[in-house]
Amino acid sequence: MRLLITGGCGFIGSNFIRYMLEKHPSYKIINLDKLTYCGRRENLKDIEKNRRYKFIKGDICDQKLVDRLMKGCDAVLNLAAESHVDRSINNAFDFIRTNVHGTQVLLDAAKKNKLKRFLQISTDETYGSVQKGSFKETSLLHPNSPYAASKAAGDHLALAYYTTFKVPAIVTRSSNNFGPYQFPEKVIPLFITNLLENKKIPLYGDGMNVRDWLYVMDNCGAIDVVLHKGRPGEIYNIGGGYELPNIKLTRAILKLLGKTYSMIKYVPDRLGHDRRYSLDSAKIKRLGWKPKKDFDTAIEETIAWYVDNRKWWKDLIKS
Repeated sequence: MRLLITGGCGFIGSNFIRYMLEKHPSYKIINLDKLTYCGRRENLKDIEKNRRYKFIKGDICDQKLVDRLMKGCDAVLNLAAESHVDRSINNAFDFIRTNVHGTQVLLDAAKKNKLKRFLQISTDETYGSVQKGSFKETSLLHPNSPYAASKAAGDHLALAYYTTFKVPAIVTRSSNNFGPYQFPEKVIPLFITNLLENKKIPLYGDGMNVRDWLYVMDNCGAIDVVLHKGRPGEIYNIGGGYELPNIKLTRAILKLLGKTYSMIKYVPDRLGHDRRYSLDSAKIKRLGWKPKKDFDTAIEETIAWYVDNRKWWKDLIKS
C-alpha cells in the first residue's frame, strides 16, 4: 500500500509514520508537510534514509502539488492542521485556510485520483463541552473555538464528499493526545519543560476543566485500524478512557518531577474554555482496538522522553 500522509512532521504525524513503517514492512509513505513552526524534519531524522519513506516540503493548499503526489497512492491520511486553540483565538485565518480549504483541496485530488481511502484526522473538540455522559459519533457538533470550528468544517466536507462524490472518506475524532515529539505549547509538554527549567506552570481558571487523555501511540494504532477496517462515510471516536481535571494532571506532573504545588501559577481562564470532553469509543472497539498503554505508565515515559531530549525542545523554545 502507498500512503500520502499530510502533516507528517508534526506530533501525531511523525509518530504515526514511524508506527506504520514498523508495523507494515511493505508499505510506502510520502510525507507532505509545510514545516510550519510545529512541523520539524528532525522528528523523523531516524528514518530519512528509509527507502520506503519520502519527504516533500509543501502546502496542502497547493492544488497542483497535491494532485501530483496523490497519483499512484492508495490512501491519504490528512493530519495536517493548525491545532492550537490559543493561537486560533488570536488569529483564526491560518486555521480556516489549512483546516478547511486545505481539506477541500485534498478531497478534490482524492476524487480525481479515485483513492481507496481518505482519512480525515480530527478531534473531540468539534463536539464542544459535555457535563454528563460521553459524546457518540451521532452527537451534534458544537465547536466553541475557531480551531474546533475549522476542524468541524473539514469533517463536514469529508463526509459531504463521500455522500456527493463517493470519495471513501472516514473521520476519526480523538481525545487529547500526549507523548514524544509534542510541541511544547500544549499543556503536558509545556508543564514538563517549564518545570525542567524551574519555571512556574500556568494553570487556567480553577483547574477543573476535564480532559480525556490518550497516549499518542494508541491513537496511531487506532488510525491504523480505521484505515484497514473502517467503513467509508463513518466517524470513529478514539478516547483514551482516562478523564482527569487539569489540576490533578498538574499535580501528577509536579509529583513525578519532584516539584511542589508552589510552582503552579493560576492565570485567567481561556476564552470559551470547554469544561469537559468525554468520548464514547465503543464503535472503534468493535473493530478490535483498545488503548494498550495505561496513563500512569505513559505519563512517566513521556516525562522521561523530555528529560532525555532536552536539545529537541530547548531549540524550539529559543526559536
